Amino acid sequence: MNIRKIEHLGIAVRSAAEAEKLYAEALGLSVVARETLDEMKLRVVKVASGETVLELLEPLEGETVIRKFLAERGPGIHHICFEVDDVAAATEELKRKGYSTVWEEPHLGAGGRRVNFLRPKECGGVLIELNEPARGVTS
Repeated sequence: MNIRKIEHLGIAVRSAAEAEKLYAEALGLSVVARETLDEMKLRVVKVASGETVLELLEPLEGETVIRKFLAERGPGIHHICFEVDDVAAATEELKRKGYSTVWEEPHLGAGGRRVNFLRPKECGGVLIELNEPARGVTS
């Protein structure tokens, strides 16, 4: 498995629009993407400073993971994401090493990237996301 970089930090927010006011308007970070992930029931705003990206995650009606996080902990850092060459291969390698992934196979995430997550119980309490660049996109 080749980890290319920390791709982003995921931050759970109650309102992406309100969080964007802080990160983009007050702090001056650039908004690099806005999208709604219907399947995952999330509104996502990505802001960046140089190569550092923050992924602001607002749960929509019916979403449960971010909602639970917000209810238990309030807004804050939800996960760290590492970019890999091949998320399916990384998933299989980590399973062989004894780690459990959230999904058996990667899912389509923000920006058309294939993603999977390692369970925090096995990772020192940190939710780790693995993703790969969308097909035809290099970073």
